[in-house]
Amino acid sequence: MATITFWGAAGTVTGSKYLIETHHKRVLVDCGLFQGPRVLRERNWAKAPFPAASVDAVLLTHAHIDHTGYLPRFVKQGFRGPVYCSRGTAELLRIMLPDSARLQEEEADYRNRHQLTHYTPALPLYTEEDAEAALKLLQVVTNDGQLIKIVKGINAEFRIAGHILGSSQVLAHIEADQQTLRVLFSGDLGKYNQPIIRDPVPPPACEYLVVESTYGDRIHDPEEPKVALERVIKNAALHDSEVLIPAFAIGRAQELLYLIRELEDEKRVPVLPVILDSPMASAATKVYGNRREEHDEEYVTASAGNANPMRTHSMMASNTREDSKRLNKQRGARVIISASGMMSGGRVLHHALRVLPDRNATVVFVGYQAAGTLGRRVADGEKEVKVLGQWIPVRCQSVRIGGFSAHADWQEVIRWLQDLPAPPRRVFVTHGEVGSATAMAQHLRERFNWPVEVPEHGQQFELT
Repeated sequence: MATITFWGAAGTVTGSKYLIETHHKRVLVDCGLFQGPRVLRERNWAKAPFPAASVDAVLLTHAHIDHTGYLPRFVKQGFRGPVYCSRGTAELLRIMLPDSARLQEEEADYRNRHQLTHYTPALPLYTEEDAEAALKLLQVVTNDGQLIKIVKGINAEFRIAGHILGSSQVLAHIEADQQTLRVLFSGDLGKYNQPIIRDPVPPPACEYLVVESTYGDRIHDPEEPKVALERVIKNAALHDSEVLIPAFAIGRAQELLYLIRELEDEKRVPVLPVILDSPMASAATKVYGNRREEHDEEYVTASAGNANPMRTHSMMASNTREDSKRLNKQRGARVIISASGMMSGGRVLHHALRVLPDRNATVVFVGYQAAGTLGRRVADGEKEVKVLGQWIPVRCQSVRIGGFSAHADWQEVIRWLQDLPAPPRRVFVTHGEVGSATAMAQHLRERFNWPVEVPEHGQQFELT
């Protein structure tokens, strides 16, 4: 007998963790951090609901922290097995996990120095040393569908998911009860025709399907994100105002730089200072440029005439804390791109202290904002929010550019699944808030008439 238990991304978009168990082995698919409301974040501090040392291997769908950020903590709790992922994911994790640890250490230090903590002293969830220990466990696999032996009775294939660089669909082959069961994990499925990276490849045949539902109850804004970005930059130039773009350091930051550079090349916007205030985003941009096997045709063409298509005409990378602090003293029209994308941590919080009360400034949301995050509260129009322990009035303009999402919307998920060679026996809809997951499940029932489940946190299913 084999089972799958949903220990994350069930009823929420964060904390992705799916535990596969057989009589012999345990394999965890994704090892993500919970983000958003305190009730979710507190799960990060609790012991894993299963002994970390009992897990034989981890398979990662991609590098985003809500899929990988718990890994250093997991290693600290006793996990010592291999962690399988694509080359792109491994290269990004070598940037992301130490950076995540540094940000947590810096925030704990800030809260201690300013007495903004309920616990004395405030502690980081994990340290750089923990992150380095996790990185030593990485095992790189190809992202082209080759069968990889994971542990006794469980093999896996990785294929391009088109979400960010290195993102994978993972097909697990599980030997149970004298048969092989295939479980396909969509991971975070990419939007078709997004810049830089290739589109998702068609899904392979499977008996069980675990599919994301981030945008299960909506479709993307039909306006081209490049057009909306053009409007924002022109407005900033006209009013000599500041633009703050909270952006995921991986994927979204690179796409923003690519499109701003295109707009400048096409003379559609004036050249404004663009500051990339995220060491992780700066490092990731170099990785994106180097992983040529995942570039789409448009990027290959752009590279032929431009050594760096992800560099704007007046761009500065703010790599040190001192560089970032100096931005507080500068004024005038400029664009600051800073992490994290949901304003749930990182340098963007320090910019938020300055920008949110400024009636002349604009905050631009270019990605999904999970319930309970600062980004969601600002985007929803709250007049006062808490930032780094301080209550701050929100007077700035708030703009959403929906077309920037790196997630497939529900229609694109349906498009992807139309290529599935045969109907699965059962579908599990995850990685969405309750409304989104429920809506995605209904779309699948109506379009394909498949048996669909929306798992709850900790719910277990037999795979037979």
